[in-house]
Formats: sequence, C-alpha cells, structure tokens
Amino acid sequence: MTNWVLGIVGGSGLYEIEGLKNRRWVKIDTPWGDPSDELLMGEIGAVKLVFLPRHGRGHRIPPSDLNFRANIDALKRVGCTDIVSLSAVGSLREALNPGTFVIADQFIDRTFARVKSFFGQGLVAHVSMAHPTCPRLSSLAAAAARAAGARVIEGGTYLAMEGPQFSTKAESELYRSWGCDIIGMTNMPEAKLAREAELPYASVGMITDYDGWHEEFAPVEVANILAVLLENSSKARDAVQYLATGLTGPRTPSPIDTCLEGAIITAPEARDPALIAKLDAVAGRVLRG
Repeated sequence: MTNWVLGIVGGSGLYEIEGLKNRRWVKIDTPWGDPSDELLMGEIGAVKLVFLPRHGRGHRIPPSDLNFRANIDALKRVGCTDIVSLSAVGSLREALNPGTFVIADQFIDRTFARVKSFFGQGLVAHVSMAHPTCPRLSSLAAAAARAAGARVIEGGTYLAMEGPQFSTKAESELYRSWGCDIIGMTNMPEAKLAREAELPYASVGMITDYDGWHEEFAPVEVANILAVLLENSSKARDAVQYLATGLTGPRTPSPIDTCLEGAIITAPEARDPALIAKLDAVAGRVLRG
C-alpha cells in the first residue's frame, strides 16, 4: 500500500484552496512538451495534493490546444496516484439545473482534433474504457462535494465536444436523444490518457447552463457561465479540501493501477526505443518489467 497523492485538474480559482500547506509552484518538463502550467504542490493533512490549471493561469489555452499528454504525464511524473477532474459543463436534462455537480461515469467522445493516446507506431497498446472512471474515487468525490454544500448527482454520461464554439440547438437535441446528461470540452482525451497512465480518474462536472436546447433559457453565453462558475468554484474548493482530509490511512490498490498489464500488444523485439524512452513515467512500470 502507498500514500495518497491526489492530482486535481481544474480551472482558475480552484488553486486558492484553504488549508493547503507548503504551497509551491513547480515547473515539470515532459517528453510530450509543456503542460498547461506549472504544478501547484502542497499538503492537506497527510495527503499530498498536486493542482494543474487545465487552461493555464488566466485561462490562456483553448480546449483543442491543450497538451493533454503533457498534463497527464506531468501528474504521473510527480507521483500522483489518482486524478480528480473539476470542469464546467452544460446540462442536457431538465432536472440537472445550473449549480448541480454531476459525477460522470460514462463518456461519448466527439472530439476529433486531439491526440488521444501515449502509444502509437512502434508500441501499440489497447486499454479498456468500458468503465472510464474509478468508482471508489468518484464516490469519494461525490461525498466531498455534498459536504461542501453542492447538490450532487452520482452517475451520468458526459458528451465531449471539440469546441471552442458552443452547440447548435440541433446538436444539443441530438445529444439528448443519445441519452447524454452533460456536455463539455475537456474530459476527453484526458480520461483516456489517465487510464493509459494507470491513474484512477473521477470527473466532477459543475453545471453552469442548459447548453442550447432549453426554450425557456437563453442560449449559453460566457458571461452567464462565469456568474454560475463563481459560485460553483467556491464549493469546488471546499470539496477538494473535504476530499483530501477524508483520505485517511494508506491507499489500497485499485485495479486501474495495473491496467497496462496485458494491454501492450507489440512484441518486445519490435518496440520503438524512442517511444519507450518517452513512456518512462506513464508506462515505465510495465516496460521495465
């Protein structure tokens, strides 16, 4: 058993977490390029916490330009054992009103302009994404969000769109007909890469709007999102603190910790040494074995 090292990926404002001791911003280099920003590292109680501003401080990077591989590599490289994503999302359901936190457990990936794997030519791997989030971590995140005063729905399907434009009404209605519950631009391929890095992942979608489908509400606009996001961010910061303080005792292993075993299909003698070198943090555990 190991100690918890909790990685948090979220927006600006979330890094003003009360109770975070020994705060320091650390620059991490990765073989995949630069992550979105430096990592904010510290401790809450006995838990090490690592925060990555997904879009960079000041929200500089649009969704399609995020270096998802560098972000996940950096979190793995500094020893994170688990990742919780906090992100603004739109609602595709009447009952999921703005201010609600949805703990997604499924995704439909409609992104098309992003690199989605650490693996590739010279080293091929196929990990299972049937259950893309970690049930244990998701349950802990839900409990923490409730303790912070949020209305929480456990379970839901997150439609990941490319962006940066918001949906047309027809697109919103299509996604509703597919059974999707929330829509956002950032959790894919983030969740896929976290799985390849053997990092349990939980997604907390903080609803800010009704996307473009609801006839009784104006179509989604940034100004309206920011107003709701401000209130959500306060609860999200508290939720992170509750989550960290609740992680008492050593961390018991998760099946996700070893999901690369059996996933790499390329024969050892055919593997690309250059790609192996780039995977030192992400897959070193299995490639060195």
